[in-house]
Formats: sequence, C-alpha cells, structure tokens
Amino acid sequence: MVVNWNGGGEQNLVCLRSLVGQGVHASRIVFVDNASTDGSREEVSSALADLVHVDNDANRGFGEAANQGARLALEAGAEAVFFVNNDLRFEDGTACLAGLEESLRSGVRVGMVGPRILFDDGTERVWCAGGRLDYRQNLSTLLGHKRPDGPRWQESGHVDYIPGCALLVGRECLQDVGFFDASFFAYMEDVDLGLRARRRHWSVLLRGDLRALHAPSSSTGGGYGARRKWMQGVNSIRFLRAHGGSMHWARFVLFDVLTLPLALLLRGCQGEGGGVLAKAKGIIDGLAGRRVTADALEPGASWLWR
Repeated sequence: MVVNWNGGGEQNLVCLRSLVGQGVHASRIVFVDNASTDGSREEVSSALADLVHVDNDANRGFGEAANQGARLALEAGAEAVFFVNNDLRFEDGTACLAGLEESLRSGVRVGMVGPRILFDDGTERVWCAGGRLDYRQNLSTLLGHKRPDGPRWQESGHVDYIPGCALLVGRECLQDVGFFDASFFAYMEDVDLGLRARRRHWSVLLRGDLRALHAPSSSTGGGYGARRKWMQGVNSIRFLRAHGGSMHWARFVLFDVLTLPLALLLRGCQGEGGGVLAKAKGIIDGLAGRRVTADALEPGASWLWR
C-alpha cells in the first residue's frame, strides 16, 4: 500500500509501476491520498484505474493513512501488508518483494522484514540498512546512512526497526501488535511499531542482499527542512513519554538537546539554522503536550516555514 500527499504524479507512477514490476497486480495495491492539491491523485487515478483508491478529505498523516490501507488489505484476505513510500522504487528485473516474502515465511515469529535502501541518485550510497534505536539524536539511527554501499550493509540480520518506506509486515504480527500509532502523524511511527513488535517477541529482519531505491520526499522539506525537524522534535518527546525510562531521557538530553547550540552554529553556516531552531521548537512543543497535525504544517503556521 502507498500513501500520497502532494507527492507529484510522476513520482507516484514510477513507484506504483515498479510495484507492478515486482509481480503485484494493480488491483492488489491500495493507494491512499491525503487530500492532495497538486493534481497527483487525479494523475494516478487516470493512469492506473485498477488500483484500490482511498481519497481522504483531509491530510490524516502517514500513520493513519497507512493504517487505512492495511485494514483494507487484511479485510481482502492479505497474508502480509507491504508499506511503501511513494518516493521509493524497485529496479527492473529484480525480485525484491519475493525475497522479502520468503524471509517472512522463514520462521515462526518473523513479523517484519525490509531491504537495504540506497539513495536513488546513482551514487550507490546507502539511505539505510535497517534502523537502530539508540536514544541519541532523533532517538534512532538509520544504519549506514550516507555511507558508500558495500558488503557491510549487504548482510542480513536482526535490526531494531525497518523504516516505513519499504516495510513488509505479516498478518499475524499486525493482528498481535496493532497498526501504526496514528497520533505520531508522521515520523517515529515506524520506530514505535518495531519496538512494540520486538516486545511481543516478533523478529524484525533486514534483508541486506535485497535493495530498493529511495528519493527522499520534499513534501515536508526533506533533509534539514524546518517542518521535518519540528516533527522529529515533537515526536521524540512523544516517543520518550510512551517508551522511555530515566536513562533514555538522560541520553536524549545529553546527545540531542545539549548539542543543539553546536548544531545551530554548524548548520547555520550552511544556511540550515532554521531546521535546528525548528527542532528546538518541536522539543518544547512536545514537552508542552502539542502533537503534529495537518494544521500545524500549513504554510505560515510557524514563522519557521512558509
């Protein structure tokens, strides 16, 4: 299933057609649109009419939209749900999805599996080889992020979580653990799901020998964009309140909060100081109990973004 919010029609089509190239019939793909206004929903509907279309009348965030698609898939009898971001694609002639399905069936308590993901820019750099929850900056780390691809990242094994941009989850795991926590809106919901799965004794696996390509979306600013960093700040606090102990809070303060002044100095020299300020604002807003909402992301909702 694929979630879209102003993702650009061509980007969506590349993603969806690559799924079809993996052997998924269009009628088995749920495309959930979060009230896009850029024409991408209409372009996809015109090009791929066989998709299962869900058109929301408001931006419900990634978590809730993904849950909508997952529920429809399970109601239709699916034995697993493949969550895919619309800025991800699979290379022609590969059998990435078949390999992930094989791994999902390889053990009694294998609940989640995903491939290693490279930047879709021809540089052969790793976007991630699974994720680690370390309670440092942003609470988690994308393993191998921005490193040259190589044998180290092509190994398969257990990880703390699989990013939601290419995440295959078994039916029994979803029914046992539950869906994404939609209250995160966007960011950290995949980390939360992976943690909840492991606490229920489900394995979370990386298939390092399989690869997909990712072009990180700019819909929330991408990289060090202010919206993205604000959401990370808010949701870091939300995650800590749900799962963190005193040592986890201490690590977050030491490695994230107290390093913000240095980050502002370094990022400010690169013209990205607004992202650091947005992160700080997000942490403060999170401590005040504020949540990420569609209204909070609107242009002009904060002086930090337009």
